[in-house]
Amino acid sequence: MSVSSRVSDLPAPHTNAYFLARQARYESAVRSYPRKLPLAITQAQGCWLTDADGRRYLDCLAGAGTLALGHNHPLIIQAIQDTLHSGLPLHTLDLTTPLKDAFCEQVRSILPGELAEGRLQFCGPSGADAVEAAIKLAKTATGRTTVCSFSGGYHGMTQGTLALTGNLAPKQALGALQAGVQFLPYPYSYRCPFGLGGEAGTQAALHYVEHLLQDPESGVCHPAALILEAVQGEGGVIPAPPAWLKGIRAITEKLGIVLIIDEVQAGIGRTGQWFACEEAGVVPDILVMSKAIGGSLPMALLAYREALDVWQPAAHTGTFRGNQLGMATGLATLKHIASEGFLTEVQRKGHVLSTRLNEIMQSCACIGEVRGRGLMWGLEVVDKRAPANALGSYRAWGELARRIQQECFSRGLILELGGRHGAVLRLLPPLVISYAELEQLGERLHAAIRAAEAALQVAA
Repeated sequence: MSVSSRVSDLPAPHTNAYFLARQARYESAVRSYPRKLPLAITQAQGCWLTDADGRRYLDCLAGAGTLALGHNHPLIIQAIQDTLHSGLPLHTLDLTTPLKDAFCEQVRSILPGELAEGRLQFCGPSGADAVEAAIKLAKTATGRTTVCSFSGGYHGMTQGTLALTGNLAPKQALGALQAGVQFLPYPYSYRCPFGLGGEAGTQAALHYVEHLLQDPESGVCHPAALILEAVQGEGGVIPAPPAWLKGIRAITEKLGIVLIIDEVQAGIGRTGQWFACEEAGVVPDILVMSKAIGGSLPMALLAYREALDVWQPAAHTGTFRGNQLGMATGLATLKHIASEGFLTEVQRKGHVLSTRLNEIMQSCACIGEVRGRGLMWGLEVVDKRAPANALGSYRAWGELARRIQQECFSRGLILELGGRHGAVLRLLPPLVISYAELEQLGERLHAAIRAAEAALQVAA
Protein backbone atom coordinates (compact mmCIF):
# COMPACT_ATOMS: atom_id res chain seq x y z
CA MET A 1 0.00 0.00 0.00
CA SER A 2 1.36 3.42 -0.95
CA VAL A 3 1.83 6.27 1.51
CA SER A 4 -0.81 8.33 -0.28
CA SER A 5 -3.41 5.59 -0.04
CA ARG A 6 -2.63 5.05 3.62
CA VAL A 7 -3.06 8.77 4.32
CA SER A 8 -6.39 8.78 2.48
CA ASP A 9 -7.63 6.12 4.89
CA LEU A 10 -7.15 8.44 7.86
CA PRO A 11 -10.10 10.03 9.71
CA ALA A 12 -11.16 13.61 9.00
CA PRO A 13 -8.17 15.98 9.24
CA HIS A 14 -7.43 17.99 12.38
CA THR A 15 -9.44 15.76 14.71
CA ASN A 16 -8.20 13.72 17.64
CA ALA A 17 -8.73 10.53 15.65
CA TYR A 18 -6.69 11.92 12.73
CA PHE A 19 -3.68 12.92 14.82
CA LEU A 20 -3.78 9.74 16.91
CA ALA A 21 -3.92 7.57 13.79
CA ARG A 22 -0.90 9.39 12.35
CA GLN A 23 0.96 9.04 15.62
CA ALA A 24 0.26 5.31 15.72
CA ARG A 25 1.70 4.92 12.23
CA TYR A 26 5.02 6.65 12.73
CA GLU A 27 5.78 6.52 16.45
CA SER A 28 7.24 3.61 18.37
CA ALA A 29 5.09 1.05 20.16
CA VAL A 30 6.71 2.27 23.40
CA ARG A 31 4.36 5.27 23.55
CA SER A 32 2.14 4.95 26.60
CA TYR A 33 0.06 8.02 27.49
CA PRO A 34 -1.86 8.17 24.17
CA ARG A 35 -3.15 4.67 24.83
CA LYS A 36 -4.76 5.76 28.11
CA LEU A 37 -5.46 9.40 27.28
CA PRO A 38 -6.39 9.46 23.58
CA LEU A 39 -6.21 13.13 22.70
CA ALA A 40 -4.21 15.53 20.57
CA ILE A 41 -3.57 18.74 22.48
CA THR A 42 -4.07 22.00 20.63
CA GLN A 43 -4.10 24.51 23.51
CA ALA A 44 -3.11 24.61 27.15
CA GLN A 45 -3.55 27.22 29.85
CA GLY A 46 -3.25 26.93 33.60
CA CYS A 47 -4.83 23.65 34.70
CA TRP A 48 -6.66 23.11 31.41
CA LEU A 49 -5.97 21.33 28.13
CA THR A 50 -8.00 21.62 24.92
CA ASP A 51 -7.92 18.82 22.35
CA ALA A 52 -8.32 18.81 18.59
CA ASP A 53 -12.05 18.16 18.94
CA GLY A 54 -12.50 21.22 21.13
CA ARG A 55 -12.97 19.33 24.42
CA ARG A 56 -11.44 20.75 27.60
CA TYR A 57 -9.78 18.70 30.33
CA LEU A 58 -8.77 19.50 33.89
CA ASP A 59 -5.16 18.32 33.96
CA CYS A 60 -4.22 16.54 37.20
CA LEU A 61 -1.19 14.88 35.64
CA ALA A 62 0.64 18.13 34.83
CA GLY A 63 3.54 16.52 33.01
CA ALA A 64 3.95 13.95 35.82
CA GLY A 65 4.44 16.84 38.23
CA THR A 66 6.67 18.92 35.97
CA LEU A 67 4.23 21.80 35.54
CA ALA A 68 4.25 23.33 39.02
CA LEU A 69 2.76 26.59 37.68
CA GLY A 70 0.51 24.88 35.16
CA HIS A 71 0.50 25.30 31.40
CA ASN A 72 1.87 28.47 29.81
CA HIS A 73 2.01 30.53 32.99
CA PRO A 74 2.63 34.21 32.09
CA LEU A 75 5.86 34.24 34.14
CA ILE A 76 7.18 31.23 32.22
CA ILE A 77 6.30 32.70 28.83
CA GLN A 78 7.91 36.01 29.81
CA ALA A 79 11.09 34.25 30.98
CA ILE A 80 11.38 32.44 27.65
CA GLN A 81 10.79 35.61 25.65
CA ASP A 82 13.26 37.61 27.73
CA THR A 83 15.94 34.98 27.25
CA LEU A 84 15.35 34.76 23.51
CA HIS A 85 15.72 38.53 23.20
CA SER A 86 18.71 38.78 25.54
CA GLY A 87 21.34 37.51 23.13
CA LEU A 88 22.37 34.74 25.55
CA PRO A 89 23.34 31.40 24.01
CA LEU A 90 20.73 28.70 24.42
CA HIS A 91 23.26 25.91 24.80
CA THR A 92 26.45 26.24 26.83
CA LEU A 93 27.56 22.75 27.98
CA ASP A 94 28.76 23.59 31.51
CA LEU A 95 30.06 27.07 30.74
CA THR A 96 28.45 29.69 32.94
CA THR A 97 26.34 32.75 32.14
CA PRO A 98 24.77 35.47 34.30
CA LEU A 99 21.47 33.59 33.96
CA LYS A 100 23.01 30.34 35.15
CA ASP A 101 24.61 32.16 38.07
CA ALA A 102 21.25 33.63 39.12
CA PHE A 103 19.56 30.23 38.81
CA CYS A 104 22.24 28.57 40.97
CA GLU A 105 21.87 31.25 43.63
CA GLN A 106 18.10 30.74 43.69
CA VAL A 107 18.48 26.95 43.94
CA ARG A 108 20.93 27.31 46.83
CA SER A 109 18.43 29.52 48.67
CA ILE A 110 15.83 26.73 48.86
CA LEU A 111 18.10 23.82 49.81
CA PRO A 112 17.79 22.33 53.28
CA GLY A 113 20.54 22.42 55.89
CA GLU A 114 24.16 21.99 54.88
CA LEU A 115 23.24 21.40 51.23
CA ALA A 116 22.83 25.17 50.84
CA GLU A 117 26.61 25.44 51.36
CA GLY A 118 27.44 22.38 49.31
CA ARG A 119 27.83 21.78 45.59
CA LEU A 120 25.48 21.79 42.62
CA GLN A 121 25.97 19.51 39.65
CA PHE A 122 24.04 19.92 36.43
CA CYS A 123 23.08 16.72 34.67
CA GLY A 124 21.02 16.39 31.61
CA PRO A 125 18.29 16.46 30.87
CA SER A 126 16.12 14.06 32.90
CA GLY A 127 15.74 12.87 36.46
CA ALA A 128 17.15 9.49 35.47
CA ASP A 129 20.36 11.20 34.34
CA ALA A 130 20.65 12.87 37.73
CA VAL A 131 20.07 9.58 39.58
CA GLU A 132 22.78 7.94 37.49
CA ALA A 133 25.16 10.76 38.42
CA ALA A 134 24.26 10.46 42.11
CA ILE A 135 25.02 6.74 42.16
CA LYS A 136 28.31 7.23 40.31
CA LEU A 137 29.31 9.97 42.73
CA ALA A 138 28.52 7.85 45.80
CA LYS A 139 30.55 4.96 44.42
CA THR A 140 33.43 7.26 43.50
CA ALA A 141 33.47 8.92 46.92
CA THR A 142 33.25 5.72 48.97
CA GLY A 143 35.11 3.22 46.81
CA ARG A 144 32.22 0.79 47.33
CA THR A 145 29.82 -0.63 44.71
CA THR A 146 26.68 -1.97 46.40
CA VAL A 147 23.58 0.27 46.42
CA CYS A 148 20.45 -0.21 48.51
CA SER A 149 17.05 0.80 47.16
CA PHE A 150 13.47 0.23 48.31
CA SER A 151 10.55 -1.84 47.08
CA GLY A 152 8.03 0.41 45.33
CA GLY A 153 10.63 3.04 44.51
CA TYR A 154 10.92 4.62 41.07
CA HIS A 155 14.16 6.22 39.88
CA GLY A 156 14.06 6.06 36.08
CA MET A 157 14.05 3.79 33.03
CA THR A 158 17.71 3.70 32.00
CA GLN A 159 19.59 0.44 32.54
CA GLY A 160 21.15 1.77 35.74
CA THR A 161 18.12 3.47 37.26
CA LEU A 162 15.79 0.62 36.31
CA ALA A 163 17.97 -1.63 38.44
CA LEU A 164 17.06 0.65 41.39
CA THR A 165 13.34 0.71 40.57
CA GLY A 166 10.88 -1.64 42.24
CA ASN A 167 8.48 -2.25 39.34
CA LEU A 168 9.27 -5.63 37.81
CA ALA A 169 7.32 -5.31 34.55
CA PRO A 170 9.85 -3.21 32.56
CA LYS A 171 12.71 -5.43 33.77
CA GLN A 172 11.35 -8.75 32.56
CA ALA A 173 12.78 -8.64 29.03
CA LEU A 174 16.18 -7.24 29.97
CA GLY A 175 17.86 -9.88 32.04
CA ALA A 176 20.79 -8.73 34.16
CA LEU A 177 20.80 -5.04 35.04
CA GLN A 178 23.21 -3.12 37.27
CA ALA A 179 24.88 -5.52 39.67
CA GLY A 180 25.07 -4.99 43.40
CA VAL A 181 21.58 -3.59 44.06
CA GLN A 182 19.87 -4.75 47.24
CA PHE A 183 16.16 -4.00 47.80
CA LEU A 184 14.82 -3.16 51.24
CA PRO A 185 11.20 -2.95 52.54
CA TYR A 186 9.54 0.47 52.44
CA PRO A 187 7.06 1.36 55.23
CA TYR A 188 3.75 0.97 53.39
CA SER A 189 1.23 0.75 56.20
CA TYR A 190 -1.76 -0.37 54.11
CA ARG A 191 0.27 -3.27 52.73
CA CYS A 192 2.91 -3.60 55.44
CA PRO A 193 5.57 -6.11 54.32
CA PHE A 194 5.86 -7.30 57.92
CA GLY A 195 2.10 -7.71 58.40
CA LEU A 196 2.12 -5.19 61.23
CA GLY A 197 1.17 -1.74 59.95
CA GLY A 198 1.29 1.54 61.86
CA GLU A 199 4.10 2.36 64.28
CA ALA A 200 4.98 -1.32 64.71
CA GLY A 201 5.52 -1.70 60.97
CA THR A 202 7.65 1.44 60.86
CA GLN A 203 9.89 0.19 63.67
CA ALA A 204 10.16 -3.26 62.11
CA ALA A 205 11.26 -1.71 58.81
CA LEU A 206 13.95 0.31 60.58
CA HIS A 207 15.14 -2.68 62.58
CA TYR A 208 15.35 -4.79 59.44
CA VAL A 209 17.50 -2.22 57.60
CA GLU A 210 19.87 -1.69 60.51
CA HIS A 211 20.23 -5.40 61.19
CA LEU A 212 20.84 -6.24 57.53
CA LEU A 213 23.51 -3.57 57.11
CA GLN A 214 25.39 -4.62 60.25
CA ASP A 215 25.03 -8.39 60.07
CA PRO A 216 28.35 -9.91 58.88
CA GLU A 217 26.37 -12.88 57.52
CA SER A 218 23.68 -10.85 55.69
CA GLY A 219 25.20 -11.51 52.29
CA VAL A 220 25.01 -7.79 51.48
CA CYS A 221 28.30 -5.97 51.05
CA HIS A 222 28.63 -2.63 52.81
CA PRO A 223 26.88 -0.23 50.42
CA ALA A 224 28.12 2.98 48.87
CA ALA A 225 24.65 4.49 48.99
CA LEU A 226 21.05 4.08 50.00
CA ILE A 227 18.52 5.76 47.69
CA LEU A 228 14.87 6.50 48.46
CA GLU A 229 11.90 8.78 47.81
CA ALA A 230 10.46 10.62 50.82
CA VAL A 231 7.10 10.17 49.09
CA GLN A 232 7.01 7.31 46.62
CA GLY A 233 5.29 8.63 43.52
CA GLU A 234 4.94 6.01 40.79
CA GLY A 235 4.90 3.42 43.57
CA GLY A 236 1.47 4.62 44.68
CA VAL A 237 1.88 7.95 46.56
CA ILE A 238 3.27 6.49 49.77
CA PRO A 239 4.70 9.07 52.19
CA ALA A 240 7.52 7.84 54.39
CA PRO A 241 6.67 8.20 58.09
CA PRO A 242 8.89 10.97 59.53
CA ALA A 243 10.15 8.63 62.27
CA TRP A 244 11.27 6.10 59.68
CA LEU A 245 13.02 8.73 57.57
CA LYS A 246 14.83 10.07 60.64
CA GLY A 247 15.82 6.54 61.55
CA ILE A 248 17.19 5.85 58.08
CA ARG A 249 19.21 9.07 58.26
CA ALA A 250 20.63 8.00 61.62
CA ILE A 251 21.56 4.53 60.29
CA THR A 252 23.32 5.88 57.20
CA GLU A 253 25.25 8.44 59.25
CA LYS A 254 26.28 5.79 61.78
CA LEU A 255 27.48 3.38 59.10
CA GLY A 256 29.04 5.91 56.71
CA ILE A 257 26.58 5.26 53.87
CA VAL A 258 25.70 8.03 51.42
CA LEU A 259 21.99 8.85 51.69
CA ILE A 260 20.48 9.88 48.35
CA ILE A 261 16.94 11.27 48.37
CA ASP A 262 15.19 11.39 45.01
CA GLU A 263 12.97 14.50 45.01
CA VAL A 264 12.38 14.47 41.25
CA GLN A 265 8.60 14.29 41.59
CA ALA A 266 7.91 15.27 45.21
CA GLY A 267 10.24 18.27 45.31
CA ILE A 268 9.81 21.99 44.50
CA GLY A 269 6.71 22.64 46.57
CA ARG A 270 4.67 19.61 45.54
CA THR A 271 4.07 18.46 49.14
CA GLY A 272 3.64 21.97 50.56
CA GLN A 273 7.33 22.27 51.41
CA TRP A 274 10.27 22.77 49.11
CA PHE A 275 11.26 19.14 49.55
CA ALA A 276 9.31 16.20 50.95
CA CYS A 277 12.21 15.16 53.20
CA GLU A 278 11.79 18.42 55.15
CA GLU A 279 8.65 16.99 56.78
CA ALA A 280 11.01 14.84 58.86
CA GLY A 281 13.73 17.47 59.17
CA VAL A 282 16.10 15.17 57.26
CA VAL A 283 18.97 16.46 55.12
CA PRO A 284 20.44 13.85 52.74
CA ASP A 285 24.00 13.68 51.47
CA ILE A 286 22.77 13.98 47.88
CA LEU A 287 19.47 15.51 46.77
CA VAL A 288 18.20 14.71 43.26
CA MET A 289 16.09 17.33 41.46
CA SER A 290 14.34 17.46 38.08
CA LYS A 291 10.81 17.92 36.67
CA ALA A 292 9.37 21.09 38.28
CA ILE A 293 12.75 22.70 38.90
CA GLY A 294 13.03 23.34 35.16
CA GLY A 295 9.79 25.29 35.06
CA SER A 296 8.34 22.95 32.38
CA LEU A 297 11.59 22.60 30.38
CA PRO A 298 14.23 19.85 30.71
CA MET A 299 16.46 20.32 33.75
CA ALA A 300 18.12 17.92 36.19
CA LEU A 301 20.69 18.55 38.88
CA LEU A 302 22.16 17.34 42.14
CA ALA A 303 22.86 19.15 45.37
CA TYR A 304 25.37 17.42 47.62
CA ARG A 305 27.65 17.94 50.59
CA GLU A 306 30.99 19.49 49.71
CA ALA A 307 32.90 16.54 51.19
CA LEU A 308 31.54 14.36 48.39
CA ASP A 309 32.94 16.56 45.62
CA VAL A 310 35.66 14.10 44.61
CA TRP A 311 35.00 14.04 40.86
CA GLN A 312 37.85 14.39 38.42
CA PRO A 313 37.09 16.99 35.70
CA ALA A 314 34.76 15.51 33.05
CA ALA A 315 34.20 12.33 35.09
CA HIS A 316 30.48 12.81 34.48
CA THR A 317 29.20 14.92 31.59
CA GLY A 318 26.03 15.54 29.59
CA THR A 319 25.58 17.58 26.43
CA PHE A 320 22.41 19.36 27.49
CA ARG A 321 23.39 20.26 31.05
CA GLY A 322 23.63 23.91 29.99
CA ASN A 323 19.99 24.42 28.95
CA GLN A 324 19.66 28.19 29.38
CA LEU A 325 15.94 28.32 28.62
CA GLY A 326 15.36 25.69 31.32
CA MET A 327 17.34 27.81 33.76
CA ALA A 328 15.27 30.87 32.84
CA THR A 329 11.95 29.08 33.33
CA GLY A 330 13.30 27.32 36.42
CA LEU A 331 14.38 30.62 37.94
CA ALA A 332 10.95 32.15 37.28
CA THR A 333 9.25 29.12 38.85
CA LEU A 334 11.44 29.09 41.96
CA LYS A 335 10.98 32.82 42.53
CA HIS A 336 7.21 32.52 42.24
CA ILE A 337 6.99 29.56 44.62
CA ALA A 338 9.25 31.46 47.03
CA SER A 339 6.85 34.42 47.06
CA GLU A 340 5.09 35.10 50.33
CA GLY A 341 2.29 32.69 51.16
CA PHE A 342 2.64 30.42 48.12
CA LEU A 343 3.66 27.25 49.94
CA THR A 344 1.19 27.97 52.74
CA GLU A 345 -1.51 28.12 50.10
CA VAL A 346 -0.37 24.77 48.66
CA GLN A 347 -0.80 23.30 52.15
CA ARG A 348 -4.29 24.82 52.46
CA LYS A 349 -5.32 23.48 49.07
CA GLY A 350 -3.90 20.11 50.04
CA HIS A 351 -6.08 20.09 53.15
CA VAL A 352 -9.17 20.95 51.08
CA LEU A 353 -8.34 18.22 48.57
CA SER A 354 -7.61 15.68 51.31
CA THR A 355 -10.95 16.39 52.96
CA ARG A 356 -12.81 15.95 49.66
CA LEU A 357 -10.98 12.72 48.81
CA ASN A 358 -11.74 11.25 52.20
CA GLU A 359 -15.42 12.13 51.71
CA ILE A 360 -15.29 10.26 48.40
CA MET A 361 -13.70 7.27 50.13
CA GLN A 362 -16.52 7.18 52.68
CA SER A 363 -19.17 7.07 49.96
CA CYS A 364 -17.46 4.71 47.51
CA ALA A 365 -16.94 1.04 48.26
CA CYS A 366 -13.81 0.64 46.17
CA ILE A 367 -11.41 3.10 47.86
CA GLY A 368 -9.23 1.41 50.44
CA GLU A 369 -7.03 4.33 51.44
CA VAL A 370 -6.40 8.00 50.68
CA ARG A 371 -2.85 9.23 51.24
CA GLY A 372 -0.54 12.07 50.29
CA ARG A 373 0.68 15.54 51.18
CA GLY A 374 0.21 19.00 49.73
CA LEU A 375 -0.96 18.52 46.14
CA MET A 376 0.34 14.96 45.69
CA TRP A 377 -2.41 12.43 46.43
CA GLY A 378 -3.29 8.83 45.78
CA LEU A 379 -6.47 6.78 46.21
CA GLU A 380 -5.95 3.04 46.39
CA VAL A 381 -8.65 1.11 44.52
CA VAL A 382 -9.48 -2.22 46.15
CA ASP A 383 -11.77 -5.20 45.78
CA LYS A 384 -13.90 -5.65 48.89
CA ARG A 385 -15.70 -8.68 47.50
CA ALA A 386 -12.98 -10.85 49.05
CA PRO A 387 -12.19 -10.83 52.78
CA ALA A 388 -9.71 -8.30 54.14
CA ASN A 389 -6.33 -9.46 55.41
CA ALA A 390 -5.19 -9.33 59.03
CA LEU A 391 -4.45 -5.59 58.66
CA GLY A 392 -7.96 -4.89 57.38
CA SER A 393 -6.62 -4.23 53.88
CA TYR A 394 -8.19 -5.47 50.67
CA ARG A 395 -6.53 -6.70 47.49
CA ALA A 396 -5.64 -4.16 44.82
CA TRP A 397 -8.06 -3.88 41.89
CA GLY A 398 -6.21 -2.62 38.84
CA GLU A 399 -9.02 -3.36 36.39
CA LEU A 400 -11.41 -1.07 38.25
CA ALA A 401 -8.74 1.64 38.57
CA ARG A 402 -8.27 1.59 34.80
CA ARG A 403 -12.03 1.86 34.32
CA ILE A 404 -12.12 4.84 36.70
CA GLN A 405 -9.33 6.51 34.73
CA GLN A 406 -11.38 6.06 31.54
CA GLU A 407 -14.50 7.44 33.21
CA CYS A 408 -12.49 10.43 34.44
CA PHE A 409 -11.21 11.07 30.93
CA SER A 410 -14.72 10.96 29.50
CA ARG A 411 -15.69 13.61 32.08
CA GLY A 412 -12.78 15.89 31.21
CA LEU A 413 -10.43 14.91 34.05
CA ILE A 414 -6.90 13.65 33.41
CA LEU A 415 -5.13 11.61 36.03
CA GLU A 416 -2.58 8.79 36.10
CA LEU A 417 -2.39 5.40 37.78
CA GLY A 418 0.42 3.87 39.82
CA GLY A 419 1.17 1.54 42.68
CA ARG A 420 0.83 -2.23 42.90
CA HIS A 421 -1.14 -3.61 39.95
CA GLY A 422 -1.74 -0.03 38.74
CA ALA A 423 -4.50 0.29 41.35
CA VAL A 424 -3.75 3.76 42.74
CA LEU A 425 -5.42 6.86 41.27
CA ARG A 426 -2.70 9.53 41.33
CA LEU A 427 -3.41 13.27 41.47
CA LEU A 428 -0.66 15.79 40.65
CA PRO A 429 -2.51 19.02 39.76
CA PRO A 430 -0.54 22.23 39.13
CA LEU A 431 0.26 24.02 42.37
CA VAL A 432 -1.69 27.05 41.08
CA ILE A 433 -4.98 25.15 40.90
CA SER A 434 -7.82 27.27 42.26
CA TYR A 435 -10.32 26.25 44.94
CA ALA A 436 -13.07 26.26 42.32
CA GLU A 437 -11.01 23.90 40.17
CA LEU A 438 -10.40 21.66 43.20
CA GLU A 439 -14.17 21.46 43.60
CA GLN A 440 -14.51 20.46 39.94
CA LEU A 441 -11.79 17.86 40.43
CA GLY A 442 -13.71 16.33 43.32
CA GLU A 443 -17.04 16.34 41.49
CA ARG A 444 -15.65 14.74 38.33
CA LEU A 445 -13.62 12.15 40.22
CA HIS A 446 -16.57 11.18 42.42
CA ALA A 447 -18.86 10.80 39.42
CA ALA A 448 -16.26 8.74 37.58
CA ILE A 449 -15.77 6.35 40.50
CA ARG A 450 -19.53 5.94 40.88
CA ALA A 451 -19.89 5.19 37.16
CA ALA A 452 -17.05 2.67 37.17
CA GLU A 453 -18.45 0.94 40.25
CA ALA A 454 -21.84 0.68 38.56
CA ALA A 455 -20.28 -0.70 35.37
CA LEU A 456 -18.44 -3.42 37.29
CA GLN A 457 -21.33 -3.93 39.72
CA VAL A 458 -19.43 -2.97 42.84
CA ALA A 459 -21.68 -3.06 45.88
CA ALA A 460 -21.74 0.04 48.09
